[in-house]
Amino acid sequence: MRDYLCRLRRQLAPATLALSLLCAPAAAVRADILIGQTAGFSGDVAGTVREITDGALLCFNDVNARGGVNGQKIVLESMDDKFDPKLAGENARKLVEEKNVVALMLSRGTPHSEAVLPVLEKHHLALVAPSTGAMVFHKPVKKYVFNIRAPYASETDYIVQWFSKVGLNRIAVLYRNDSFGEDGLAGANKGFEKRGITPVALERFDRTQPNFDAAIAAIVKAKADTVLVVGSGKPVATFLEGLRKAGSQATLATMSNNASSDFLKLLDKNARGVAISQTLPDPSDTRLGLVKEAQALAKTAGKEMSPAMLEGYVAAKVMSEALRRAGTKVTRESVVEALASMKSYDLGGIKISYGPDDHGGLDLVEMSVIGAGGKFAR
Repeated sequence: MRDYLCRLRRQLAPATLALSLLCAPAAAVRADILIGQTAGFSGDVAGTVREITDGALLCFNDVNARGGVNGQKIVLESMDDKFDPKLAGENARKLVEEKNVVALMLSRGTPHSEAVLPVLEKHHLALVAPSTGAMVFHKPVKKYVFNIRAPYASETDYIVQWFSKVGLNRIAVLYRNDSFGEDGLAGANKGFEKRGITPVALERFDRTQPNFDAAIAAIVKAKADTVLVVGSGKPVATFLEGLRKAGSQATLATMSNNASSDFLKLLDKNARGVAISQTLPDPSDTRLGLVKEAQALAKTAGKEMSPAMLEGYVAAKVMSEALRRAGTKVTRESVVEALASMKSYDLGGIKISYGPDDHGGLDLVEMSVIGAGGKFAR
């Protein structure tokens, strides 16, 4: 009898093990937390988008290496919208309806991020750190949008006043013919009004097929000493190349959406002296714990921290904290609630807060100038 029972036990062992695995509590297997991103990984802003995403992954990889969020790993599901607003909206729908992400983050561009808004409203999930400073995401407050950067209008207002204070009042404005460009122009006009000056030229360019010949001719004729360009990536660099060939040595000023190493490469020999507003701390200022930890992770990954990478890192840090606060069972609703109640969260020397009437994020605008070594100096 004993021999029979032993044989029976050996025969049943595999089946018993399989049955025990099938009957194991579902909670024993913790699924990953999926976060979605649609951005132009190809097209005019591809280099900057990759830098921003690299910064986010530095943070997420570090969180995952430390055990994740309540035992769950964060996975960033990124889709290329080719810097096409229509595709950005479709990507957002797929990420939410097909991939079941609990939140979205780091969309890139104003009309592109606007295309994501209907998806947020329909499915009640958060968009964290859209990489745009358009006023539409700030006022009126959008329940599901949680910004990191200051509005574009604050940047262009600051740029105009900054140049005027040092005696450069012959300022021309070149802006893209979309909601992004209009936002930047509105801020610049506030700056002109505050300083009591008038722009020497106002020129627009097409987002999809930019041609700068007429704008360059008008700006050269106006003898501008500064040109504020509200645009992104390659078109801005192309304009500056044409301006220099036309003989103008006017200082080019642009905004934080171009604060990336990739943009420096696009500028090439024309980089030195270009002024760029910044909406995040100096990525070389290791006096801040935030920058120190980000730099250490970048060094380990063989990368050099840039303003764009720091933007992605900050966005991921905010997202990670929201997921932690969302509880052991993370849902779209719990992430929104966690973000909405985030008060004075210390990122490492700087704090970010959200509330019912304020989803603005950081209220910071500074100027930087590209130096001889191809570095952003403040």
